[in-house]
Amino acid sequence: MTVKTASLVLGSGGARGLAHIGVIDCIKNMGLDIRCVAGSSMGALIGGIYAAGKLDVYRNWVCALTRGDVLRLLDFSFAWSGLFKGERIIGLLRQLIGECNIEDLPIPYTAVATDLATGREFWFTRGPLFNAIRASMALPTIFTPYEHEGRKLVDGGLSNPVPIAPTRSILSDITIAVDLGGRQETAIETAACPPEPENTFEQYRRAVVKFVNELHPTASDNAPRTLGLFEVVNSALEMMQGTVARLKLAADMPDALIEIPKNACGTMDFYRAREMIALGYRKASEVFAERSDSQ
Repeated sequence: MTVKTASLVLGSGGARGLAHIGVIDCIKNMGLDIRCVAGSSMGALIGGIYAAGKLDVYRNWVCALTRGDVLRLLDFSFAWSGLFKGERIIGLLRQLIGECNIEDLPIPYTAVATDLATGREFWFTRGPLFNAIRASMALPTIFTPYEHEGRKLVDGGLSNPVPIAPTRSILSDITIAVDLGGRQETAIETAACPPEPENTFEQYRRAVVKFVNELHPTASDNAPRTLGLFEVVNSALEMMQGTVARLKLAADMPDALIEIPKNACGTMDFYRAREMIALGYRKASEVFAERSDSQ
């Protein structure tokens, strides 16, 4: 059977989710028509922007980001429920992409969040696109929960890091899923963060730099050190999401699974967009080449 259409599932994983852009490029270059897309967290963001037809606009913007730009997008919440509010980045994306409702998108789209009270998945299939994205990206301790219809919603990766089920109602020739929690690879080059110039940020901005560095140390940092609070929390969340992803995938396997190594970059390394996009394209190409060889 000639494969012509695809259902696309984009997983959660912070800045590693920029690899989704490379995967989409590879899929399109193969001549496949993406019929629907579902995503959790960063997968919801990339999937939603793709469904809105604005992926190139986002690509150009994110590829121009520096580490300092990323830090400027973080807005402190000064609340116990999360370190950042997430309103600044969502507001910027609304301006960049344009506001739209999910039901008006050219292709079916689902953003997956998690109901904090029940632990169950919550699927956004209608309503404002960026409200759904904000809810799906509300990583506990990092971003404050999103309130929707009396629910407090948090990151979709907690309940379903690779949400295949929302795509099953749409007929397509192949289901392609991207898991951002793949096995670590020692061959991946992880560049150290460049030092920030003195007096560039106010005191609280420098505190954010320290937080980001502690959250995900670079591969070149081999010195013994004490783990920071947020590194411990983030590592625990990623381990939990990895376990959930394996269970979900065992119950409902896609036709093609593209795995991005979990050590490809740190959660907040959005200034490494070009590297992640290239990695996504390469990993997708390898999977599709293996499928072609086996058929």
